[in-house]
Amino acid sequence: MVSPPQSFDPGFGVYVHWPFCLSKCPYCDFNSHVRATPPDESKFVAAFRAELAHRAALAPGRVVSSIFFGGGTPSLMQPSTVGAILEAISENWSVSANAEITLEANPTSVEADRFAGYRAAGVNRVSLGVQALNDTDLKALGRMHSVAEAMAALDIAARHFDRFSFDLIYARPGQSPAHWRAELAEGIQRAGGHLSLYQLTIEPDTMFERLFKAGKITMPDEDTARELWDITQEMTELAGLPSYEVSNHARPGEESRHNLVYWRYGEYAGVGPGAHGRLITPRGRLAQSTEKHPEMWATIVQADGHGIIEEELLSAEEQGDEYLLMGMRLREGIDAARFAQLRGHSLDAERIASLVEDGMIEQTADGRIRVTREGMAVLDSVVADLAA
Repeated sequence: MVSPPQSFDPGFGVYVHWPFCLSKCPYCDFNSHVRATPPDESKFVAAFRAELAHRAALAPGRVVSSIFFGGGTPSLMQPSTVGAILEAISENWSVSANAEITLEANPTSVEADRFAGYRAAGVNRVSLGVQALNDTDLKALGRMHSVAEAMAALDIAARHFDRFSFDLIYARPGQSPAHWRAELAEGIQRAGGHLSLYQLTIEPDTMFERLFKAGKITMPDEDTARELWDITQEMTELAGLPSYEVSNHARPGEESRHNLVYWRYGEYAGVGPGAHGRLITPRGRLAQSTEKHPEMWATIVQADGHGIIEEELLSAEEQGDEYLLMGMRLREGIDAARFAQLRGHSLDAERIASLVEDGMIEQTADGRIRVTREGMAVLDSVVADLAA
């Protein structure tokens, strides 16, 4: 079995994609699907079992440090379905006694009523898609819950889980800095140890893109968007919830361990329709992706034992680029020695010196390269400069 050097090992994660939603949010470009009738969950459990066995054959002997149920809307699953998938994971790999097991949930009253069942099934952390703290904007975002339901769901989450998080979206159409400051203050007051704060972007092939092109919604201009970002950083830092990644904020020790596996360029198995994975095999590091259409995915799994439709052996150049792209999102930055190990050569010293001089990045005594707060606001251009 090929594995990364111990000093570079960020852990092993399992991502489970549940692709179904009650409705499609107009800003969403995730692989999510609406069905008139609920899917046959037993059929999908059988497919997940097959996929997990296939991944375990490719990457045997791992110890799972984190499991993440994403979507779609995983909180539409019955708790027994979640329990069956967790059982299948433990049948194929050892699961760490302190593994983080997260489930994404919508804060509707119906879904919040399942939280006790998820906790009993083995979930120990939930991430709630609150998105906004006023009912007008929730409706505009296509959300099916009210602010009152969201607050009640947070209370239920806090009763059942030691760790929980929720998302808010800012830079929404018509949102002023003053409005965001007030909303974020309320969000911080209700936060546990973690907040995800995403700046709204217009994604291709979404309803928001069509509305934007038709002139029916207006996005904040560049200066306003930057002001909103600055407010976000200042207020969360003052509240003890600094950013540890571009859009994620946590009290020390409350970071999402699963997402850190991605950003630290760890190894993870991705199962379910449209899931992605990165597995280290005797051939090298494999990038995998599965069939996106849920029913087609299940059919392919039944026929082939897995739903993978794309598998690529990553070159040293591609691995270095991925590590740079993911790792520079983190406040801790990247380990320059690990980049060199993956890429086969070190980053360009002159480019590093130039970016340091410009105040975009900094080098630490222990050999890390990380983006400054000023650089984080223009992260894409900083990473492009380093990678060139």
